[in-house]
Amino acid sequence: MLNYNHLRYFWAVAREGNLTRAAGQLNISQSALSAQISKLEDQLGHALFDRRGRGLVLSEAGQIALDHADQIFASGEALLGRLKNTGPQRVALRVGALSTLSRNFQIAFLRPVLGHPEVEVIVRSGTLAELLSALEAHRLDVVLVNQVPLRDSSTSWTAQLLDEQDVSLVGTPTRIAGRTDYRDLLSSEPLILPTADSGFRNGFDILMERLGLTPTVAAEVDDMAMMRLLAREDVGLAVLPPIVVTDELSN
Repeated sequence: MLNYNHLRYFWAVAREGNLTRAAGQLNISQSALSAQISKLEDQLGHALFDRRGRGLVLSEAGQIALDHADQIFASGEALLGRLKNTGPQRVALRVGALSTLSRNFQIAFLRPVLGHPEVEVIVRSGTLAELLSALEAHRLDVVLVNQVPLRDSSTSWTAQLLDEQDVSLVGTPTRIAGRTDYRDLLSSEPLILPTADSGFRNGFDILMERLGLTPTVAAEVDDMAMMRLLAREDVGLAVLPPIVVTDELSN
């Protein structure tokens, strides 16, 4: 294990550029400080300083060690500051969201705690496998997905239905042109579809089989925001929940 006391001694000398000044700052003898740095060098297997006359210059290994030390001790200061400022009542809510999930839906789910003085909201996006791995390791508190995770004997997820969204055909007024027969729209217009691993693509494919239709696919996209942009560009009709295009529909 890295000895962080030795690292802090090295950090002080590297920042001061002088062994004597660093020893005075740390309130230890110069010989003791030199011995601590030697122990760190032995552990790392590299000399951290080169002597230039009476001064000390960081070696290449020393520069690498300084970069890491800066991050380590800056993180420690941030931890102290954060806990002093937030107090014991402030909690962090760590939410994972499937990267393909509608941002509007995520905001609607998080709205009750956004801006709450006692809650810090941390949102991370990723694939289903990434999110479940983080949930299992307790790096996330809750995960928002649009499909029930597979369960096995070693992992039992608790899945709770939060909301249901209609799925619609969304397109520009010019492309739809007042038509309301969805069978006609599906058979005559190019479609912007979610990828096969999305929560509702399987249901759409089953519907196509039931209707005996073979759709013309303009694009398959794994991101709702990109589907929204493609629909705005009039690439085709997008098969997606209306909540994704709330602003477009209101305009």
